[in-house]
Amino acid sequence: MEGSDQEPADCGAAQAPVVDDADGDGHARPRARGGRQRAGDVRGSRDGTASASDAGGGGAGGAGDAAGHGSGDVPPGGGAGGTGGPGTAGLAQAAAGASGGGERLRFVGAATRRIARGIDLDEIVLGLCRATVPTFADAILVYLRDPLPVGDERPVGPVVLRLRRTDRLPDSAQESPDPGPELTETAAERCEVRIGGPLAEVLRGVRPVFGDSSAARAALPELLGEGRHVPDRHRTILAPLRGRRRVIGAAVFVRRLDRPPFEGDDLLVAAQLATHTALGVDKAVLYGREVYIADELQRTMLPDSLPQPTGVRLASRYLPAAETARVGGDWYDAIPLPGNRVALVVGDVMGHSMTSAAIMGQLRTTAQTLAGLDLPPQEVLHHLDEQAQRLGSDRMATCLYAVYDPVAHRIVIANAGHPPPVLLHRGGRAEVLRVPPGAPIGVGGVDFEAVELDAPAGATLLLYTDGLVESRMRDVWTGIEQLRERLIETARLTGPNPPPLEPLCDEVLGMLGPGDRDDDIALLAARFEGIAPSDVAYWFLDPRPQTPREARRLARRALARWDLEELTDGVELLVSEVITNAVRYAERPITLRLLRTDVLRCEVGDDVPQLPRLRQARPSDEGGRGLYLVNRMARRWGATRLSTGKVVWFELALPSRAR
Repeated sequence: MEGSDQEPADCGAAQAPVVDDADGDGHARPRARGGRQRAGDVRGSRDGTASASDAGGGGAGGAGDAAGHGSGDVPPGGGAGGTGGPGTAGLAQAAAGASGGGERLRFVGAATRRIARGIDLDEIVLGLCRATVPTFADAILVYLRDPLPVGDERPVGPVVLRLRRTDRLPDSAQESPDPGPELTETAAERCEVRIGGPLAEVLRGVRPVFGDSSAARAALPELLGEGRHVPDRHRTILAPLRGRRRVIGAAVFVRRLDRPPFEGDDLLVAAQLATHTALGVDKAVLYGREVYIADELQRTMLPDSLPQPTGVRLASRYLPAAETARVGGDWYDAIPLPGNRVALVVGDVMGHSMTSAAIMGQLRTTAQTLAGLDLPPQEVLHHLDEQAQRLGSDRMATCLYAVYDPVAHRIVIANAGHPPPVLLHRGGRAEVLRVPPGAPIGVGGVDFEAVELDAPAGATLLLYTDGLVESRMRDVWTGIEQLRERLIETARLTGPNPPPLEPLCDEVLGMLGPGDRDDDIALLAARFEGIAPSDVAYWFLDPRPQTPREARRLARRALARWDLEELTDGVELLVSEVITNAVRYAERPITLRLLRTDVLRCEVGDDVPQLPRLRQARPSDEGGRGLYLVNRMARRWGATRLSTGKVVWFELALPSRAR
């Protein structure tokens, strides 16, 4: 610093005072780390910065005044006048100095504890403000870099400081208007630090400075804005906030005119507060980045939105654990299957960590792949068990896999150590489905059993993880019974009609009380609507040359029954093309199914596993144009491989009068 007798600032961190008892008298005195201290040596900085020699504990009437005005050495045991004997005035001054130093240490200890309690950015800055006002200052302004650098990031562009928070004594606590605390209302909200400017020099110096020092007089207008009145006579301290690697902001402490000005030792207090605050801000920024990563990981591991297949309505909820990590191993999924069926999956990987979330993501991807193969639920769990064992010997998870068929109004469920689902009937009765529990995924060497149950229209199936029903306050079966009772109470409110799905999920989560959030929660609700038999036409056809003509006749008859004759030409053409392709390669009977829902869907199944691919036929080719016609005329189309072959399907929009 210009005009200062302090030693050069350490580039690593601010000079923070530590406790020393070098005199052996039992009194704790602040000592500057790395500074030179002689017994009774109290020297002040010519420009008012907190130097290493300012650390010799002085009180309001002793070393503090000397530090502010640059007095000379005081002999050991000497009084104010420099006499060699312990006179009455000297003893009184020494006692006042020891008392002032102890008060400062107690204040710094309490303030740093309050700052350290914060986790996020706002809590740490608020802790600094509340600990400072009114004990240490009457007003405070905290500026932080915008944006705050994270970890080893090297910011590009100019350094911008933005006013993060201010605090001051209320007007009622002041006897008369004071321009000092008014800075909290008039200070600039944003400051761009000029390279090589006075503010940059103060921030680079790390140590706090008095507001009336030569460096601060040039730096404060740049920070607070031109024309802002700054109190004189050591009533303002500008303290840089330096984190682990770089300066991340600045704090301005202000005292009123009717209060004693800051002393030299107060610069050390400000340095200690600034150091703890800066390190806390660094910690909060890193914590915020971890929270963001955890939230993004959890969000990407779960479905962005649920599909809405015909014949079933879906709703879901996910809540992270309240007292543990923000990521966990719970997941849910809904996977459309051929024939308007849908697979419903809920699982729970042990643990609440990034590892658990990563394993959950792998198991969820595996389940989606297996569902695409249209394997039975017990086979899906068997392959998931093998996958978990490949991931590691300690990779354990529970899972419940169900397949709902809206045409047959049936559901097939297999369980791997997961809490049983609960079925809420249309009349308000709720029952816990009897599903064989099975062993958790990852155990290995066990068989899984599937059961097929009725899925009546209007019923609601709830799949959930154990975090909903189990906690330190209750066991899992007590929680399941409470869930069943909650569903009955909710259904009673809507009478004969089933409760809406979204409010029902909220009501279910409402059963959680204090102390019930020990685990993350995944909830998947499925309202069975089904497809009426009158809206389904199904045939088995032998793979013969006459089959395409028969298929056209059957489709035409079904469309006439549904009063959809205007679709006849298009349906006959597309059915003929798909059936002709199946007849060429199939060896077993071909299936043809038409479904009338919000669209007209046609499905053709055969025993050939190879999926058709759309290709551009050459002029000389005799075939290869059937899928081109399907692609041009159908609203949507696709092909799905099954365990027994494949299904090719297409959809056509219904006429507006039939919707």
